[in-house]
Amino acid sequence: QVFSQHCPFLMGPIQGLADVVTPDTDIQVTLSIFELASAAGIPCEVDPALVTALAGSRTEGASPEEEYKVSCLLLVFVAVSLPLLAADPAALYSPELDGHTNNVHCLAKAIVQVAAALFTLHNKNIEGHLKEFLLVS
Repeated sequence: QVFSQHCPFLMGPIQGLADVVTPDTDIQVTLSIFELASAAGIPCEVDPALVTALAGSRTEGASPEEEYKVSCLLLVFVAVSLPLLAADPAALYSPELDGHTNNVHCLAKAIVQVAAALFTLHNKNIEGHLKEFLLVS
């Protein structure tokens, strides 16, 4: 906010770039814009640092189709694990902590961010995969 107040001529174009990104935009262009916006403190749909970290952890010799299948299976694993996490006694809300002992309240944000990064990396439809995740869970 302070940066926007002191340098609106700089933040305006960056915000404008971030606003024109669509799912049809080239992946490299999207990541470049999100990296710029993220560095300026503007929240983005996809975390470019997470995409870079996941891209660096690719398995050598694995085909892109195999890695895509593993990404899909990861979401299935998380979806199947949700009832077990919800039944855990540590998942009860604690007023003293203003959250849960096992931090299960952070899970939704983590799932969305990891799924967005994974499927951006594979150049797939993020929204469609998250809808499938909700159906499975």
